[in-house]
Amino acid sequence: MVAHNQVAADNAISTAAEPRRWPEPSSSSSAPAAPARPAPAPAPAPLPVPADTHFRTFRSHAEYRLITRASALLDACGFYWGPLSVHGAHERLRGEPVGTFLVRDSRQRNCFFALSVKMASGPTSIRVHFQAGRFHLDGSRESFDCLFELLEHYVAAPRRMLGAPLRQRRVRPLQELCRQRIVATVGRENLARIPLNPVLRDYLSSFPFQI
Repeated sequence: MVAHNQVAADNAISTAAEPRRWPEPSSSSSAPAAPARPAPAPAPAPLPVPADTHFRTFRSHAEYRLITRASALLDACGFYWGPLSVHGAHERLRGEPVGTFLVRDSRQRNCFFALSVKMASGPTSIRVHFQAGRFHLDGSRESFDCLFELLEHYVAAPRRMLGAPLRQRRVRPLQELCRQRIVATVGRENLARIPLNPVLRDYLSSFPFQI
């Protein structure tokens, strides 16, 4: 209450100190003032357009976390080509060595990703299915709880279905090459045992794969 009276008093003093300003006389003081025009109503904001996506609805939070992690790793790997079409993927692989591969979005509603690879007979694409929290290639019974473990498996398999990935940047940063070599030397299960500062350890753990 005291603060309110003090503010009111201060306002009264400052108002009294200012000279009173009178309106300037109008050339037609006897004429009634024209009514003010109402301000135009603001235009309604456009409704947000739903994102164009082919991804199906997630069935659980666990499925959402697995796909979100796979997407983050794909963004970091360098050989994820996003919504590249089948034709575009095959054209990019046509002149590459056998085994060269890339990962892209699948255009099938029941699939998240597709693997495009240069085979001896030419480029082909294989759907990557995600069922019960595990990834597997179309026609294969081998499944993995991580998309990149699936890729590593086929890179290291005796038949060597996969070779080197086709990266969007041909020249890789030195730190990525060092990380890949460290992971290949000590194994991703031993990364936490390396005596490194937290920043370097986090960088190694951000992509603990040999691809």
